Amino acid sequence: MALLGTGVLTGCTTAQEAETNANASLGTTTCPVTTNDDVTGTVRIGYQAVPNANLLVKNQRWLENCFPHATISWLKFDSGADVVQAFGSGSVDLATLGSSPATKALSAPLNIDLQVVWIDDIIGKAESLVVRESGVTSIQQLKGKTIATPFGSTSHYSLLQALSAAGLSSTDVKLVNLAPDKMMAAWQGNQIDAAWVWDPVLSQLTKTGHIITGSDATAASGHPTFDLEGATTSFIQSHASFMNTWTSVEDYAVGQLAAHPDTAAQSIAVELGSTTDSVTTQLKGYMYPTAKQQVSLVKKLPSQLLATAQFLKTQQGVDAVGSLNAYTAGVYTTAITKVAS
Repeated sequence: MALLGTGVLTGCTTAQEAETNANASLGTTTCPVTTNDDVTGTVRIGYQAVPNANLLVKNQRWLENCFPHATISWLKFDSGADVVQAFGSGSVDLATLGSSPATKALSAPLNIDLQVVWIDDIIGKAESLVVRESGVTSIQQLKGKTIATPFGSTSHYSLLQALSAAGLSSTDVKLVNLAPDKMMAAWQGNQIDAAWVWDPVLSQLTKTGHIITGSDATAASGHPTFDLEGATTSFIQSHASFMNTWTSVEDYAVGQLAAHPDTAAQSIAVELGSTTDSVTTQLKGYMYPTAKQQVSLVKKLPSQLLATAQFLKTQQGVDAVGSLNAYTAGVYTTAITKVAS
């Protein structure tokens, strides 16, 4: 994730010029799907600085154009844990959060009344474990070392899975809860030996460190992680029309990522305050499923959330594991199925 801002994107192109170019190519002035005139009031949408279709939707103002009688309020969060707190306090209607935070939200003691409504991406190399010492090439060699990660995040979950697979427990290393924007200072101050995190911090750390494994490896071993969109059940029930249109817009944006990756990267770079080249590289670390692809993925998602909860329970991440039915109820598939048909 990255801090918002502006800067040079490619050559002498400014962030504003890049956004103008991307807007012209992607058609920001019109709604890319059927305009919905029925939705009124304010919709509070939480987002994180993750390079995916959601940032493209935000940058292109497609929701504002598709819901002309509604007010779209975008709220930035630094982590999934912050999003869970926002859901718990009732201060957001729909927001981005990883599969691990989503599982915690659906499990005891939180038991937040929300549902997963969209799979933003399947996380691969975009989240990885970078270490400082050049001689460290395996996780086993990190025994006794200090490893930083944002607790409750997908990176935290992948790290715990990787430690377990390597025959280490969380007590064999010193785990430190650090937000991404705090990691660089800790790294430069020699306070941490390794970190499991995402870009842009990951790329910053690899300038003096090296990657030994990533979320692509934990996914291959049967423990995938996702960036998801969740919404409160009450919002979904009272805004079915919004959910259908919103899902259509997200699906359109995923199509633009595939059809026009360079142009889409320009828009996302503006939101991240990054360079187009950097975003293009980051996009390769994720898989972005369309609505049609998600029809089968969401059928498997409840069992994957259950497996995540079972693992988190062993790590004292949740108090209790819910039933498969509970996690099935935590996934809303109606809009995805409708858009895919």
